[in-house]
Amino acid sequence: MKIQEINLGELDYPYLLSQIYSPPKKLYVLGNAQILREKSIAIVGCREASNYGKNITKELAYNLGKNNIITVSGLAKGIDTFCHIGSVKAGARTIAVVAHGLDMIYPKENRNLAIRILTCGGAIVSEYNIGEKPLKQNFPARNRIISGLAESTVVVEAKKESGSLITANFALNEGRNVFAVPGNINSKNSEGTNELIKNGANVLTSYKDLFNN
Repeated sequence: MKIQEINLGELDYPYLLSQIYSPPKKLYVLGNAQILREKSIAIVGCREASNYGKNITKELAYNLGKNNIITVSGLAKGIDTFCHIGSVKAGARTIAVVAHGLDMIYPKENRNLAIRILTCGGAIVSEYNIGEKPLKQNFPARNRIISGLAESTVVVEAKKESGSLITANFALNEGRNVFAVPGNINSKNSEGTNELIKNGANVLTSYKDLFNN
């Protein structure tokens, strides 16, 4: 499949992403580039997700897919993976924003999921050139693209120092809606999400909450 290149300022460049503080100068896209300009919801969370978080995420993405809403996530382990799984299970489109060149898939165990994303009319997106490895510093920068493409961002599970909170902060700084799923107060995976709620994030207990804002 051919990798498409979209430059900042071109008509095909997603409008919402162009409005963030530091939009990527170039996007590399595998799959359906058109959906980058359609309404979407980002769903993010920690890699060491609990069964609670995985099930919530999959159900949320599935129901959004059945309502023709595109999801955006990062194809990482944990919550990201289950966001994409829920969408493709619904036969829906989902966008995976990765932190490396599109000549590879990281983590390797998500290669089949990446194929399913493309088969369902979704897209895999990166700002990094072919050959760029998934370096540690690429992931926080990648998060601004996840929130930048979406009208709203949902954080399902997040520890206190989670990269998901970076994504949420990018969204808040751009004036986008942020939702958090409440969790067990004794769980480290819920420390970040519960803190977001205390600080004014919208509480999400059903996918329908996203249609009321």
